[in-house]
Amino acid sequence: MPRKVSPWSMCRACGPLFPAGNIGGMARQSAIPVLITRPEPQATRFAAELTAALGGAVAPLCCPLMEEVALTPDRPPGPFAAVVLTSEPGVRAAVRLRGQGWALPSLAFCVGDRTAAAATAAGFAAESAAGAVQDLASLILSQPDKGPLLYLHGQDRAGDLLSLLPGRPVTEAVVYAQRALALSPEALAVIGAPGPVIVPLFSPRTARLFQQALPENIGARLVPVAMSANVAQALTGDLARAATVADRPDSHAMIAAISRVISPRVP
Repeated sequence: MPRKVSPWSMCRACGPLFPAGNIGGMARQSAIPVLITRPEPQATRFAAELTAALGGAVAPLCCPLMEEVALTPDRPPGPFAAVVLTSEPGVRAAVRLRGQGWALPSLAFCVGDRTAAAATAAGFAAESAAGAVQDLASLILSQPDKGPLLYLHGQDRAGDLLSLLPGRPVTEAVVYAQRALALSPEALAVIGAPGPVIVPLFSPRTARLFQQALPENIGARLVPVAMSANVAQALTGDLARAATVADRPDSHAMIAAISRVISPRVP
């Protein structure tokens, strides 16, 4: 199946001379490439945020390693007191299932602010844990138990939420999958050329897929930036040793980590 590649006008920019002393003292005659491997539409959005924050210092190239596939499971018996959402694809699935007649509650417990914003825009009364799965569990446990929860998630999950919610009735529904994609020819060309290349990684699965997709001959010095320690632990060998971990699991912290990689003097 042909692989869809985002338009270069959306995901790549040129820039001035890269300052000496950055990325181990290597100077470049153009902006440093940043391979954005997360699925669309998040890839293009992060590329725009990165360019807005760092300008011509970076040249984002969107090369998603996964694409979203909608799944429609059997409708679980309700009613439910709240839905639990750990991703924007989960929110999109909730909207789709609601349109198919699922009676979903208005309250939504969300893992982070981005997911909560998407849920709010979709008409849910969203509460954000502003963190990771452990924070989401703490948020849920801090609330009175008003009945069963409906956890809408994908086939692959970064954490085991149910084990963190002892005694709380939770029904799971797998509502989307993320099909693996190959690296694009543009991404392979960047990886094959000499010089540093930053690779933001937003999930353990993406980290594994990226490492598996690498060609035998790599000309670039790859610098992974992981959203969490859990993501970094999915890497092995030189990539694991080269990885930088963001302070928090959100896009703002990822951009700050990329900025520190580019210029260690930036606080």
